[in-house]
Amino acid sequence: MSETQTPSTHDRWAQLRFAVVGPLLAAPPSRGELSACIEKLANKTWKHPTTDNLVRFGASTIERWYYSARNAGLDPVGELRRQPRRDLGKQRGLNPSLLQALHDQYASHPYWSVQLHVDNLVALVERHPEIGPMRSYGTIRRYMKANNLLRQRRRRRHGTDAEKRAERRREAREVRSYEADHAHGLWHLDFHHGSRKVLVPSGAWVTPILLGVLDDHSRLCCHVQWYLHETAENLVHGLMQALLKRGLPRSLMTDNGSAMVAAETREGLQRLSIVHELTLPHSPYQNAKQEVFWAQVEGRLMAMLEGEPEVTLAQLNQATQAWAEMGYHRKKHRELKETPLARFANAASVGRDCPAIDELRLCFTKEVTRAQRKSDGTITLEGVRLEVPSRYRHLERVRVRYASWDLGHVYLVDGRSGTVLCRLFPLDKSKNADGRRAAVEPVSAPPQTPAPCGIAPLLERMIDEYRSSGLPPAYLVKDETSDTEEEAS
Repeated sequence: MSETQTPSTHDRWAQLRFAVVGPLLAAPPSRGELSACIEKLANKTWKHPTTDNLVRFGASTIERWYYSARNAGLDPVGELRRQPRRDLGKQRGLNPSLLQALHDQYASHPYWSVQLHVDNLVALVERHPEIGPMRSYGTIRRYMKANNLLRQRRRRRHGTDAEKRAERRREAREVRSYEADHAHGLWHLDFHHGSRKVLVPSGAWVTPILLGVLDDHSRLCCHVQWYLHETAENLVHGLMQALLKRGLPRSLMTDNGSAMVAAETREGLQRLSIVHELTLPHSPYQNAKQEVFWAQVEGRLMAMLEGEPEVTLAQLNQATQAWAEMGYHRKKHRELKETPLARFANAASVGRDCPAIDELRLCFTKEVTRAQRKSDGTITLEGVRLEVPSRYRHLERVRVRYASWDLGHVYLVDGRSGTVLCRLFPLDKSKNADGRRAAVEPVSAPPQTPAPCGIAPLLERMIDEYRSSGLPPAYLVKDETSDTEEEAS
């Protein structure tokens, strides 16, 4: 269905004026009959272009329109449009002294509203009449808007250095909207604090947090889920579902939250070859598409749950999934002119296939080095001791991969290639107390029993060098054989 364009007031006036004088241009009257034709048009009634009331126009007015249209050349309708005022954009009523006072006041108080600026100018003019005369609120407001004297956001008095740098950056650099050219080219991920509480099994009311993952090009919601806490474990839990449902993107944009910059998150994205883009500190406008999505969540989804007095986390997640798949994805986007689902399906994609769940879970782990205890072949992770198989007992330091929230899945890896060697299990002292011990696995092939080889080569070389040196004997030979024989007899 095509959208109709409503003409502006100036265009409607131009069309009405041309409709009045158009017949005179189409069939020019004979010499001496122009005045009579204009009088006939002046006696007619016409529909007002803005109020739809019936109005009449004077003969002199119609005559002026006629000559303007006749002399316009190629665009008579454009000539009949209302012409802008000659003083448009000029502030003739504001003298230089009043303008200087306004600029000085704005430089000292950029956080004031226009009304507060006007009130203070009135007081200033009353005290110093030579600055005046004072002008109206509308005049002052138009001048301030035309000269970008807009109300600024108030800075925190004790803001951090990062906040101050972000404020200076916003003042010095323009903010522009952007969009990725392909589906899966860029994803957005963020957490949103809900507007209502849910009832948990313990009987407490808790405000849940919504994790949302959006595709930048299509605005498709790759995955959305409510959690009770903003942790790296919940982030990875939701992100893996998005990857399994939609595939692997090329890049992911998040803010600098602790869950986003956790080692498991960063290393997992790196192993999946996903570029991790971080927004600048204190610059949430870079992830504005997420903010638009949160507004729809609150304005539509949460509004439809107002009649439900008690909502559990499971009910909220079920309603959210239904709203996202059956409502949000199938509603035409005002900017895209199509639904997110259709744009995602029809767009050129740079996505990749997602690995299996076990491999994906292994990706979102952090890799650390630990020293192996030679006494019992164990290492310590997060206060938990784990046993290293005896065939790796020769390694002084081992590389392991694990997620801090799941010490039941710890893997020994090759530090050079990253290959997973085996899985490590926690130390079970109760089981080890039964006295049974496994045989020690050989590190390499067992050595063969060497044959007698006589004097070592190094000592033989020393003896030869000593003989050939020509040095005198370093000791006196004593024959003790005769004494031993006499004692024996």
